[in-house]
Amino acid sequence: MATYLVGDIQGCLPDLKKLLAQANFDPHHDHLWLAGDLVARGPESLETLRFVKALGDHATVILGNHDLHLLAVSHQLARAKKSDNIHQIFTAEDGPELLNWLRHQPLLAEHPHYPLVMVHAGITPQWTLEQARQHAREVEALLQSDDYLWLLKNMYGDGPDWWQDDLSQIERLRFTINSFTRMRFCDPQGRLDMHCKVQPNDPSTGNLIPWFDVKRTQPLAKTIIFGHWAALMGHQDEHCIGLDTGCVWGNSLTMLRWEDGQRFVTECPLYA
Repeated sequence: MATYLVGDIQGCLPDLKKLLAQANFDPHHDHLWLAGDLVARGPESLETLRFVKALGDHATVILGNHDLHLLAVSHQLARAKKSDNIHQIFTAEDGPELLNWLRHQPLLAEHPHYPLVMVHAGITPQWTLEQARQHAREVEALLQSDDYLWLLKNMYGDGPDWWQDDLSQIERLRFTINSFTRMRFCDPQGRLDMHCKVQPNDPSTGNLIPWFDVKRTQPLAKTIIFGHWAALMGHQDEHCIGLDTGCVWGNSLTMLRWEDGQRFVTECPLYA
């Protein structure tokens, strides 16, 4: 049994299938971990949801910002972006079942045996791992409850950009969602920036630095696996592994086998 970790699919199911074939992925014995954004700009968002859901317990799915946005759009709480290729989900016979399944996926998952934790964008350097777990579970519980429409309606916004224990409920929830699903850069103290999306060495970043380069309050003692940041074209250091290599932008899709560190890569057509 092997553990495979893959970055943002964004509806690029043919490319995911190519990677799985390269790795001789066995859906009955191996386990696939997906770092969020199953849907959005690619051609097969509906089919991607169906494929991953059918893997059952052999898939671990993390919610990304595009996945949360899909849920909001499905309830007319937000508008789809022009680049989103998601409308077929709303007319599919199994659309409601797929959306309900997606709503019950986590923001953060930890492997039961290996020292890895997966999120979509990152974990704010202000938090310990225990705090990250706690705040992820709070959002997940609300998203899976009868009050989930309230959360989907009110999750949008760039603030607050700094964690404080006295935040209001919606401020706390929004900060948590932004940290896990949207974060790229922070200021040197760890304050979130929700606008800058370029490469870290771009002159426009000013004093901003990647979230994973900000000194943490406390080491996590686990490797953070994340996606979301296509401009990085992948990243690896002693604490983090970024797997988004911009498949939907015509670059590549990357998958990592945890047990031996082997990477599987397939070049992708330009979808977006």
